[in-house]
Amino acid sequence: MSTRTDTATRRRTPRAKGATGKTGRTVTWPVKASADWFVRVFSMPATERVQVAKRGVPAVSIADLAKATGEPKEHVMALLGLSRATVDRKARANQALSVVESERVMGFAKLVGQVQAMVNESGDPAGFDAARWVAGWLERPLPALGGQPPGEYMDTAEGQQIVSGLLERARSGTFA
Repeated sequence: MSTRTDTATRRRTPRAKGATGKTGRTVTWPVKASADWFVRVFSMPATERVQVAKRGVPAVSIADLAKATGEPKEHVMALLGLSRATVDRKARANQALSVVESERVMGFAKLVGQVQAMVNESGDPAGFDAARWVAGWLERPLPALGGQPPGEYMDTAEGQQIVSGLLERARSGTFA
């Protein structure tokens, strides 16, 4: 029983800002999200994204993501299935989100990075704002999702994989 309590306590304990990935570099959550940072999240090995999620994404970062997308913070939290009360409480206490909450945030950042990487590959990324484009695209109903908007899938890891797969199929020309 004490092991269970210890494990639960560890999960709620504020995390350090970074984790050392297999590449030996420290993976940190940025003070301000940028196009380059989103691409870095998309490009980093999954094991490093897992380490960041386990360390915990700072709750205050939700406001930064909202600013990057041009959406209200409440909309970003709802999109990711995050409790406003929990995020606000943890942000005031300068605490990290839980592993599950952090995974959702990392998945969103990865999706923005995926779009930015696609645009970078096209050769003309000047003036393109991937975070704002993703925010708008997530609201549009898609036939590939039975008329549902991709944003309906962003509150689970599996749903985020589905949405990412749609973008990949669009990039490769196999979009249905």
